[in-house]
Amino acid sequence: MYKEVQKKLSRNWFKILQDIICNEIEIIENKSTRFISKSWDKSAKIDEGGGEYRILKNGRIFEKVGVNFSEVYGKFTKEMRKNIPGAKNIPNFWASGISIVMHMKNPHIPTMHFNTRYIHTTFGWFGGGIDITPCVNDPKEKKWFHNELKKTCNKHNKNYYKKYKKWCDKYFYLPHRKETRGIGGIFFDYKKDNWEKDFAFVRDVGLVFKTIFKSIIQKKYKKKWNLKEKELQYIKRGRYAEFNLLYDRGTKFGLQTGGNIEGILMSLPPITKWK
Repeated sequence: MYKEVQKKLSRNWFKILQDIICNEIEIIENKSTRFISKSWDKSAKIDEGGGEYRILKNGRIFEKVGVNFSEVYGKFTKEMRKNIPGAKNIPNFWASGISIVMHMKNPHIPTMHFNTRYIHTTFGWFGGGIDITPCVNDPKEKKWFHNELKKTCNKHNKNYYKKYKKWCDKYFYLPHRKETRGIGGIFFDYKKDNWEKDFAFVRDVGLVFKTIFKSIIQKKYKKKWNLKEKELQYIKRGRYAEFNLLYDRGTKFGLQTGGNIEGILMSLPPITKWK
């Protein structure tokens, strides 16, 4: 019974956070551009959950931003069972989460990514993280960004930041390019130490993301940019697309479990270039 309460609380938080983030983005856009929302079901034949993805395009600040909520359940395929904790003998699963990717018009504002999720097989765990991908180097912004993450982590455990920063650097790495996707952040998975404490941490990660993207945009949205910087942004976006299509766990999980393709691929930038 308690696990059902955990699922419901997690699911409700992710849905509330979707509303909070979308509202903040529309305020930044001065309500001139709004999200287009689409609800989806995992299966038309049986109830296996679904979700809602929201897309805003061609705003004055955001070139494209997607905010995706999902709650899905069912059974893993035989192939997936081998790779998912707790699913080897019992294939049933439940998963809910929120995923956000922001592609900006101004190349001085980095691409920003956030997601948190709760997955339950024979046991449950949290995962997620925050990372940003600038195309114009800004050492002060990098220092501030990591300090905000460190302060949030330290509220819960002094070891979290170092551990999750290292995990992020390792995860968001493109082996074929021998380079990182951006300037890092934090990444965590299989988090199942203490449900109440883990849930509190996940909520704070969501709230600090709101603080981070609002602050960065406020500082930089009026900054002038040139065509050379915009071209560099397109190249960086190409790296972003490569990671999401080749390595991203969330993309693979969504496609393998019958998620909505448009929602899963909302993270891809509107325009990219390769040399």
